[in-house]
Amino acid sequence: MPGRPHLIPGLSAVPPARRLGSSWSRGVVASAAACLVLAGCSSTITIDDHDLSDADRAACEALVADLPGTLAGKDRVGVEPADALGAAWGGRASYVLTCGVPEPEDYEPTAECSVIEGVGWYVPDDQLTDPAEDATPVALSRTPFVEVLVPAEHRTEGIDRALAELAPVLEEHLGEGLSCL
Repeated sequence: MPGRPHLIPGLSAVPPARRLGSSWSRGVVASAAACLVLAGCSSTITIDDHDLSDADRAACEALVADLPGTLAGKDRVGVEPADALGAAWGGRASYVLTCGVPEPEDYEPTAECSVIEGVGWYVPDDQLTDPAEDATPVALSRTPFVEVLVPAEHRTEGIDRALAELAPVLEEHLGEGLSCL
C-alpha cells in the first residue's frame, strides 16, 4: 500500500529511516570491545554486573537461562563470570547481551524506538549515522533493560534477525518497560 513502510517478513513495521540493520553505529560494551581489538584475546567475554533489585536479578537469571544456543546463526560462547547476567554468541562474541543495564542517560519520553517483534529497541540518534561502528540497542520496552552489543561487521547481516529472535524470550521473562514512539 502507498505510504506504508517496507516490511520484511517476520519483522514488525519499522520505518526504513529507523531500521536497525545498516543504520546503527557506535556504542561499546567496554569489556567486549577491548576483547575485539586486543590481539590474542580469548573468545570468553566478561559481562559486567549491575546493581539490581532481587526481583530484577531473578528476572535476568531466568532470561539468561532461557536464551537460545544460537542467535542469528552464531553459536553461544562462554562468558565470565559463569553466572553473569548475560550471554554471547559467535567467535569473538559477535553478539553480547547484558541484562539489567541502566536506562540510557540520553533517553527522553518522546524518544523513538525501532519495534521488532513487539519489543521497542532504543538507540541514541548519534549512533545511527555510521554503519562502520558497533551498535548497542537497548530494549527499553521491557524491564529490567537489556542491551545487545553488535559489532559493526554484523550490523548489515544479522542485527534485525538477532533482535527478532530475542523478542519472544524477552517478552516471556521481562516486565513492561518504558514507552517509546
